Amino acid sequence: MKKDFLFSDINLLKGVGPKLSSYLKKKKIEKIKDLLLNLPYSETDRSKIFKLNKLEVGKIQSIKVLVKKLNFPRLRNLPNKIICEDETGKIDIVYFNSREGYLRKLFPINEWVVISGRINFYNGKYQITNPDYVITVDKQEYVIKNIPKYNLTKGINEKKYRLINEQVIDDLPEIKDWLDDDFIKANNLENWNNSIKNLHKKKDALNCHSKSYRRLVFDELCANYLALSENRKRIKKNKLPKNFKNIYSNLIIKNLPFRLTESQKKVLKDINSDLLSNKKMFRIIQGDVGSGKTIVSLCAASNIIESGYQCALMAPTEILAKQHYELTKKILINLNIKIEFLTGKTEYKKRKKILNGIENGEIRFLIGTHTLFQKKINFKKLGLVIIDEQHKFGVKQRSDFSKKGGENCDVLLMSATPIPRTMMMSLYGDMDISKITEKPANRKKIVTLSKPEKKINELWPYIEKQIKNNNQVFWVCPLIEESAFLDYSSAKKKFDLINKKFPMDVGLIHGSLKQDKKNEILKKFLTKKISILVSTTVIEVGIDFPNANLIIIENANKFGLAQLHQLRGRVGRGLNQGTCILLFKEGLSKNAIKRIKILKNSDDGFHIAEEDLKLRGFGDLIGYQQSGLKNFRFADPVNHEDLFKLAEKYILNIRNKINQNKYIFLLKLFDKAEIINIEET
Repeated sequence: MKKDFLFSDINLLKGVGPKLSSYLKKKKIEKIKDLLLNLPYSETDRSKIFKLNKLEVGKIQSIKVLVKKLNFPRLRNLPNKIICEDETGKIDIVYFNSREGYLRKLFPINEWVVISGRINFYNGKYQITNPDYVITVDKQEYVIKNIPKYNLTKGINEKKYRLINEQVIDDLPEIKDWLDDDFIKANNLENWNNSIKNLHKKKDALNCHSKSYRRLVFDELCANYLALSENRKRIKKNKLPKNFKNIYSNLIIKNLPFRLTESQKKVLKDINSDLLSNKKMFRIIQGDVGSGKTIVSLCAASNIIESGYQCALMAPTEILAKQHYELTKKILINLNIKIEFLTGKTEYKKRKKILNGIENGEIRFLIGTHTLFQKKINFKKLGLVIIDEQHKFGVKQRSDFSKKGGENCDVLLMSATPIPRTMMMSLYGDMDISKITEKPANRKKIVTLSKPEKKINELWPYIEKQIKNNNQVFWVCPLIEESAFLDYSSAKKKFDLINKKFPMDVGLIHGSLKQDKKNEILKKFLTKKISILVSTTVIEVGIDFPNANLIIIENANKFGLAQLHQLRGRVGRGLNQGTCILLFKEGLSKNAIKRIKILKNSDDGFHIAEEDLKLRGFGDLIGYQQSGLKNFRFADPVNHEDLFKLAEKYILNIRNKINQNKYIFLLKLFDKAEIINIEET
């Protein structure tokens, strides 16, 4: 078996027909190598043979019995029954829809067999229905052991999956390791072939600190860093330097009602340096909620336009794109620049006019959703692409964006999601990173309070006062509907309650609403037709509501710290003081109390993200899961922090050797080769 075989389709394996192949593909097992990376999550203990008088109902147990009688009823729908015994008692083995010939072969009369399955009790007798294994005594070692348990889908049982899996694991080709033996030993890892076998054959997959598991984590991180490194090389190619004298951007800064922070000035200087260089810019601005990333990007866009190029700004939702459009018109009002707005809903006549304006260069700045990057849209001279909330887009999409404008198009991304240092390179390793770490001088710190949920009635007079003072209110709940299992608040139930107290002044949005309806309600809130917006966490990122100065978050202890910080950042974005009230139930855990305390004491998103990671662990970071940032199968920044650093250092040393076959194999193993179009030489 050659290593190429590992990248073949799963249906090449013996016993995998079209039906089984379709079941496996539901579990994202499409290629043979996917079996290697589908690790067991537990074990089924079949290691002991029990006497029939020692059986426990409901448990999976193994028995050795003598076949006494086969009963095949001729009436339809009645099961086939095999009566077996040992010296301590009798048991019925029951089959539904099984062929007589198959069962006669499996259960020869007066022969001993080993059977393993779940024990039931029916009509005063033990029985096993459709046992998992029936095997002759001389082959019992195949069953009488701890057997790895995998996450499987309907249509695949343990026995069938094991037959398929062992074809690959038992005959694994000897792959020449891309790591030196000395490096493996020095860093408490295992060689590649042994690690794969240990993860499936031993308990190594159940311990994230085992040598074999750590080896898989290291390989996954290396594949990720290699892909990012290669993507960076492909994007940061030579280009014509932009030519500007900051005339437009200086005019914008002069007319702002506030001064740029030192942090904003530094980031703008970094961006301008990229634009003036002969290498393509591929930079991300990471800034906390309300730190002023958009102003910096608009200054950069004005320099591009001064250079004679066009600029495109893309946001993930129509309402956020519209806000960018309105802000851009306001900021660039004195520059005589043609700005347009385009989404999938733009009417045909206007759309056609915009497309012509882009193609002939009349439109200098186009703002919209992902529609901007459809093939039909042709810019005359696109010089800068700005992408907001970039975590919605993957590595391949980043690369595609950079190609859209041709050889001279720079790319600038923005993100308000604070990322812990450990994860920074693993997510943004193909980009230059700029951070805005200060808040604008005119931005007041949000007051954060906590209150037990049983005192909720104390809030109504306060909310009424806020509305009278022309302020708006967010009320955030974790769930849409009532849950019989989780004592969380339901957004719908809360909407009904608040609507009784403030009739006709409340809106409700949640993830299950259609986008049109969601936009309609958000627009009502934005235009102050309603004062209170009851919501699930869909309001977390991006949209700016300058009159929203109070946010109430129910079951605050159920949210991640980073997510609470993102939610809190939805208020206090105008000139008025913002307030965040965290409602919680009594009997909080120590960690929940710590989280609330950290949030009340800090408004630094980067510090909060670090603390969140320490307290909750990566697998429990709700905010990152929802933001699409949890992009590793095995690596965890909490448990494997040393491996993140080690992999980053390793890739810096070997990045010029990416075309070597051993590294291409690594990229293909973790589905990174296709992202950057690398083929094995």
